[in-house]
Amino acid sequence: MTAAGPLAGVRVVDMTAVLLGPVASQVFGDLGADVVKVESPGGDSTRGVGAARNPGMGATFLHVNRNKRSLVLDLKQPAARAALMRVVATADVLLHNMRPQALARLGFDYASVAAVNPRIVHCGAFGYGSGGRHADRPAYDDLIQGAVAMPSLFERAVGQSCYIPAALIDRMVALSAAYSVIAALFHRERSGEGQCIEVPMFETMVPMVLGEHMAGASFDPPLGPMGYSRLLSPYRRPYRTADGYVAALAYTDRHWFRFFEFVGRPELVTDARFSTIAARTEHIDALYALAQDEYARRSTVEWVEALKRLDIPYTEVHTLESLLDDPHLGDTGYFQWTQHPSEGRVRAMPLGSQWSRTPPTIRRPAPRLGEHSRELLTEAGLSESEIEALVSSGACVQAASS
Repeated sequence: MTAAGPLAGVRVVDMTAVLLGPVASQVFGDLGADVVKVESPGGDSTRGVGAARNPGMGATFLHVNRNKRSLVLDLKQPAARAALMRVVATADVLLHNMRPQALARLGFDYASVAAVNPRIVHCGAFGYGSGGRHADRPAYDDLIQGAVAMPSLFERAVGQSCYIPAALIDRMVALSAAYSVIAALFHRERSGEGQCIEVPMFETMVPMVLGEHMAGASFDPPLGPMGYSRLLSPYRRPYRTADGYVAALAYTDRHWFRFFEFVGRPELVTDARFSTIAARTEHIDALYALAQDEYARRSTVEWVEALKRLDIPYTEVHTLESLLDDPHLGDTGYFQWTQHPSEGRVRAMPLGSQWSRTPPTIRRPAPRLGEHSRELLTEAGLSESEIEALVSSGACVQAASS
């Protein structure tokens, strides 16, 4: 096993903030890359989100910024921009989540960066693709949820327009950005060529929704309405048992026929509404309502035993609190307690993948604001006097020694 990770030797300049970009760059860091987190003097806004022992070190920040070094530069100042360009000249990847116009005003658009470092993989993850009319719109997870019809799906399914109570858009687009950059690095290894990549949130998420819900509109002329009825059923939810909940998914003929036999309704096996997957999909509300009535007759423990015996996929339904004590996660040692130099004992969630040779590792805790400014500028070739001038002018901030 090589603890350095598969991306050891790759340097990523991370000009992102909030959640999408930091999640992507943490993937690079976990895989062994040297990630330089560039922050303004005020720091990434997520430093203030969630519980914190010390200012600027909120829980959300800690969970998406490990394996990075913090470089604080005031990019409103020309000297800071010049210093950052010297760091970029040493990098393999520049990752940002600014709108392209804003990035160009700072002088870090692809053309400007490639003139200094032609092998750079330059990746922007932002709201909308540069070819469309919304290219200059700001974007956040909630806004893109609205743009790709997620609240509308909730309204159709349960009668209430709402957002998913998790930042899934940011995290899904972050993974798209991560695999795009890794693929571009693979191409560069073969060709020697850097390139510019855009990963727009809107365009990335459209197929995530329409892949199932395009339905009849996939054809010309349309073969039916849009929307996948099973996913839109108001009864598609954990089943309420006599004393709690269980998540179960009878899906195949075998699953449903065994369920019908178990609950004493064998006649439903030959019921035209439920005898095939196409028929069940057409009558999904009636099927799920019938199933809910049956689930309510037995306890959760009884159902878990029955579903296991019937070989019908199921799982217990966790709360946020009980998820921390999930026995499977305990078996695999998933949650890890780490010791942060300033924040004390912190629970960490590593990448879930398992590697036989180059496993992801947690090598550094999330950095304090400006913790590595002098170190990184020195590595980029700036002299001590140049660094001191940047710090004295406020163009660079170095954290005080802990």
